[in-house]
Amino acid sequence: MTSLRPLDPSFAVAGAARPRHRVAASAYGGGALRRRGAVAVPRPRGFSCRAGSSASAAERTKEKRKNDPSKQNKVLLQVCLEHQVKFGEHVGIVGSIKELGSWKNPVELEWTPDAWVCQLELPGETLVEFKFVIFLKEGKEKIWEDGNNRVVDLPKGGTFDIVCHWNRTKEPLDLLGTPKVTFVGKAEKEIGKGSIASRDVAREQVGNVSVAAESESSTLDGQWQGSEAIFMRSNEHGNKESGRMWDTTGLDAISLKLVEGDKVSRNWWRKLELVRGLVSESVDDQSRLEALTCSAIYLKWIYTGQIPCFEDGGHHRPNKHAEISREIFREIEKMYYGKNTSPQDLLVIRKIHPCLPSFKSEFTASVPLTRIRDIAHRNDIPHELKQEIKHTIQNKLHRNAGPEDLIATEAMLARITKAPGEYSEAFVEQFKIFYAELKDFFNAGSLLEQVESIKESLDESGLEVFSSFVKAKKSLDQLEDVKDLHKNGGFDVLLKTLQSLSSLRSFLTKGLESGLRNDAPDTAIAMRQKWRLCEIGLEDYSFVLLSRYINALEALGGSASLADGLARNTSIWDDALDALMIGIAQVSFSGWKPEECIAIGNELLSWKQTGLPETEGNEDGKYIWALRLKATLDRARRLTEEYSEALLSIFPEKVEVLGKALGIPENSVRTYTEAEIRAVSKLSTVLLKAAREVLGSSVWDVLVPGVAHGALIHVERIAPGSLPSSIKEPVVLVVNKADGDEEVKAAGDNIVGVILLQELPHLSHLGVRARQEKVVFVTCEDDDTIADVRLLEGKHVRLGASSTNVDLVVSDENVSVISSEPASAGNSFAPELTIELSLPLASEKSLDSKPKSYTSGAHGLSGVLELSEASIESSGAKVAACVYSDHGIPATFRVPAGAVIPFGSMEDALKKSGSLGSYTGLLERIETANIENGELDSLSSELQAIVSLLSPSEEILEALKNIFDQNARLIVRSSANVEDLAGMSAAGLYESIPNVSLFNSSAFGAATGQVWASLYTRRAILSRRAAGVPQKDAKMAILVQEMLEPELSFVLHTVSPADHDPKLVEAEVAPGLGETLASGTRGTPWRLSCDKFDGRVTTLAFANFSEEMLVLNSGPANGEVIRVTVDYSKKALSVDATFRQQFGQRLAAIGQYLEQRFGSAQDVEGCLVGKDIFIVQSRPQP
Repeated sequence: MTSLRPLDPSFAVAGAARPRHRVAASAYGGGALRRRGAVAVPRPRGFSCRAGSSASAAERTKEKRKNDPSKQNKVLLQVCLEHQVKFGEHVGIVGSIKELGSWKNPVELEWTPDAWVCQLELPGETLVEFKFVIFLKEGKEKIWEDGNNRVVDLPKGGTFDIVCHWNRTKEPLDLLGTPKVTFVGKAEKEIGKGSIASRDVAREQVGNVSVAAESESSTLDGQWQGSEAIFMRSNEHGNKESGRMWDTTGLDAISLKLVEGDKVSRNWWRKLELVRGLVSESVDDQSRLEALTCSAIYLKWIYTGQIPCFEDGGHHRPNKHAEISREIFREIEKMYYGKNTSPQDLLVIRKIHPCLPSFKSEFTASVPLTRIRDIAHRNDIPHELKQEIKHTIQNKLHRNAGPEDLIATEAMLARITKAPGEYSEAFVEQFKIFYAELKDFFNAGSLLEQVESIKESLDESGLEVFSSFVKAKKSLDQLEDVKDLHKNGGFDVLLKTLQSLSSLRSFLTKGLESGLRNDAPDTAIAMRQKWRLCEIGLEDYSFVLLSRYINALEALGGSASLADGLARNTSIWDDALDALMIGIAQVSFSGWKPEECIAIGNELLSWKQTGLPETEGNEDGKYIWALRLKATLDRARRLTEEYSEALLSIFPEKVEVLGKALGIPENSVRTYTEAEIRAVSKLSTVLLKAAREVLGSSVWDVLVPGVAHGALIHVERIAPGSLPSSIKEPVVLVVNKADGDEEVKAAGDNIVGVILLQELPHLSHLGVRARQEKVVFVTCEDDDTIADVRLLEGKHVRLGASSTNVDLVVSDENVSVISSEPASAGNSFAPELTIELSLPLASEKSLDSKPKSYTSGAHGLSGVLELSEASIESSGAKVAACVYSDHGIPATFRVPAGAVIPFGSMEDALKKSGSLGSYTGLLERIETANIENGELDSLSSELQAIVSLLSPSEEILEALKNIFDQNARLIVRSSANVEDLAGMSAAGLYESIPNVSLFNSSAFGAATGQVWASLYTRRAILSRRAAGVPQKDAKMAILVQEMLEPELSFVLHTVSPADHDPKLVEAEVAPGLGETLASGTRGTPWRLSCDKFDGRVTTLAFANFSEEMLVLNSGPANGEVIRVTVDYSKKALSVDATFRQQFGQRLAAIGQYLEQRFGSAQDVEGCLVGKDIFIVQSRPQP
């Protein structure tokens, strides 16, 4: 149900909103105590919160101030909302006063791992009505809480906290308002109405002034969603599981095993044993990840009480649980550093560790945790209290321990310390010690307690980083107000804490990297668990600190202050870059793409140390600094997005399935949807916005300018079937992802514009096709802009794109589809398959000349042509584009050696194999094959299976050996008669196999068969069908060329594709092999604009592809390439302005020469090998 915002603020009661899911209670929950050091000090006074009444808050406040209108006291209010939202959603607070947006503009809350929080400065002695709302960033639609408005009667002044829960608008919001402890059995009858104060015990009181300074509340307390603590004076544990329901419908494999196992595993140790079986029995990569995921979710729900544990009549002391935990720990630690362990596996394993109990020697002893037995038999406490301790904690713990025992112990501690002096100091002290032991058993200590627990195992260097962190954290804890960080040296303290944390975590991570030895003693394994938990705890705290840093940065003005301050002082940038480097390091320590994290960190450090020169070469120093930094910031944000996407691909669906199967209430199922590294992503975004402001750049990138009108439709990818066939009108597609090899109209001929939500090289295959098809094409990655775009989905829009601006607005449906050069209709390609549209560079032959020696291989000739003999008729336009001589060329470049296996060779191989009949029959059927019922896919697979088994004849192989050294590295490329032609470039549509040699004839033959077979992939067939080309007319030749090992590869357009300026050559450059550019790998290339006449080179973009593809001569010639993470702080094109200038000038000279040679603008592919530029091919520019 959609909520309605109140129209009249004087009677502001927001309507009901649809129910939302809640997250586990956070560490903020349950009380309002401000900690100074290790002692919790109560707030000065409370305030009341009630449901809305008939008189408005504004009226009541006005009446209240009549007595003293001069009152202007302020209340500092920290708001904490315990609620989990879907990924991408945000939470705000909106209310009746201007400080809360006057019911119009919500104040956004900040996400932390514990809760949504914000600090507000509000007028004192004011009645305030408010509600929480959920919204997408910059979205117009909001989801309101159910029920009446919350009403707060603020005091005259002071500092306070409130803890709220979504949709609980009637909950009391006072200083100590938390769930009460329930008494059952005899105790319930004996406690009368006069004992209410002692029954409503706040768990957060654990750790207050009546508790020893070292006794902090457990981490479990803030997450508990199970039943309230129940004090018993007899064994009342009984069977309370009768209400649980299981549903195995649709489950299979590991999920089914888990749910069936849970049905018969009532207590905690049996549930732990079930998990041990799951993680130890997984055999392959997929089953391992599923077992880990199911185990992580299951253990989390047990740990937080959502799956309850019960007694089953057995008698197993906590040592049983500790021993099982040790076995689970062994298994997952072995996986952690295994050769086949994926980054996704690591993400999940890290969520299992905190949910396992400790197996220190004191907990694996035959009779562990005996202190509680002595406490329960003390003579200095009342008999009733003895009975409650004995039956609620002691007996339960020693028969069937479970996480609920820690909750009961915390509640008991809060009760006995509520009134200082009520019980003997000796008893209270012993109970505190027991509580500390129990926290240790459940691994539920605070971060400082976890860190302290490993101190004894540290060497001298470890103790140094340990002390540095503890000292820095204590200094930071003394800072009262996050907003004052910039005034009292807080930025320095915060950064020192982050740096010391990172140093300590680095030390621990390196220590853990040695792995777990098979013969490691139990004490060493137990300490290793403490190290691991400490390392994970430090990760969590680092993101809390980063969030705090961002809040302080935003208080200074955020991205605007960074942009404004760059010219005057780079110190604020230095601090921000330091914080981001630390954040990226934390991601690396967690095992997520560590090589990528290290490269990003190196780049950020290099750009920071470079400083801000006035000029760099002939370009403005500030501009180049910001442009280079922007590339790295884009890369950092991409890293965090990939992390979040990985979490979302692993958990949400499995959580929902298991939640339903295990009978978890729907409002408790939403788990694991928040990415822990949100703070790193947000800091990257803030810096990225600042860099854009410095550059004056748009959030849009225009690949194909123009104006298009159509319905705005959102799809995941450009693929057949992604666009409903019922949509006949012109369409502007919003596309989430692209590989770069797609046909721009693969989803439909009615596509007139594309908005891609990721970066893409301008001269990628997809970009070239869009230009050929006259489809307006832009990209955008800015979250705020994307949110605005999505508000227009389903509407008829006008997409206008130029080199300087992009405009997207709702338009009239009657406007023409494309206002500039509409795409050609019909099949202009089919009647003229052999027209030459890619010219040879210097073939010195007329267009209609016959090949000197063309053979299909069926006439007894060699079946191999040298490049000088090849033509379009024999070998296709791509081969013809490679036929040139560099004799007398003023702009020096080289040409890789090559030869061609011409058209007809594949058909000869089919005849020799006896497969020609089957092939011909399949080819005829595929012309009319149905897409929807899978017929086309099936026939495509059969065709590829037949053709891929083919190999060139021995005669062909011998002829090639006469041209190439048999040990030379070669690349086998496609050259079809249906590519590199007007209206059908087919760029990237067919295979190329690098890194083969004639020495390994079987690998070379397999590569040739694979290239031939690529003529019949689903995409290739549909591409020809869309162009009206009969499948039987498609032929494939094989271009064999010397395999180069380039430092850089480039695509060059001799006329600027953005604004069609004929004076400018525009180049896109990538590290390593050119496939990075052609395929549309996520990232941006170096982009250079070079003037043909005055030699001026302008840097338009710096590269940030994460990997480069390389071929190593020392490796096997097996058709494979290696991928290496790129560090651009070591790439000359990024750091050497002179090299960049000279390289750009060489490209401009080459482009001008080729353009003049062929009489038209050219699309050129080439590479840099050592000091030599090689040109691989040139064709007319689209």
